[in-house]
Amino acid sequence: MLERFERLLVACNRWLLIVLLLAMACIVFANVVLRYTTGDSIIWAEEVARHMMIWVTFLGAGLVLRFGGHVAIDNLHRAVGTKSARVIRALVMASLAVFFIVMTVASSQYVYATRFQTTAATDIPISYIYGAMPVGFVLMLMHLLFIARGYIAGGDFAESEEMDADAAASV
Repeated sequence: MLERFERLLVACNRWLLIVLLLAMACIVFANVVLRYTTGDSIIWAEEVARHMMIWVTFLGAGLVLRFGGHVAIDNLHRAVGTKSARVIRALVMASLAVFFIVMTVASSQYVYATRFQTTAATDIPISYIYGAMPVGFVLMLMHLLFIARGYIAGGDFAESEEMDADAAASV
C-alpha cells in the first residue's frame, strides 16, 4: 500500500513538472515569436512564466532530493566506520526533516500574510504563487521519509532509469 502511494506520488510529481515546464516553454516561445514578428508581446507572459518557474523549482526539489541530485558533502560519512556513518546520515536526515517542517510552517504563515496582495499583470493573489513553498517543503519531507531507511543504512538514494544523480552533478 505504501509502495503504491510512493509510486503514485512520484508519477504525479513528475507529470506535473512535465506539464508545467511544457506550458512555460510554450508561453515563453509564443511571447518571443510575437515580439519579433509583430513588435508586441503578451502582457502576462513573463509574469506567468516566472510564477511557473517558482512552482517547478519547489515541486522538483523533492524529486531531486529523492534521487540524490542536490549538492552534498559526503566525505565525512565515507571516511568513518559503518556505524559512525549511519549515525552521521541519521543526523543529516533528522536535521533535514526538522528544517523542512520549520520551513513548511514559516512559509505557510508567509502565504497567509500575502493572501490579499495581487500580481501586477494577472491580478491573481500572490499567495497562489507563494503556495509553492509549503507544498514543496511537504513534498521534500515526504520524499525524504521514503528514502530515509536506505540512505541511513547504506547511503543509498532512490534509483531511477530517467535520472543519474552522479552524471547530472558532473555536468
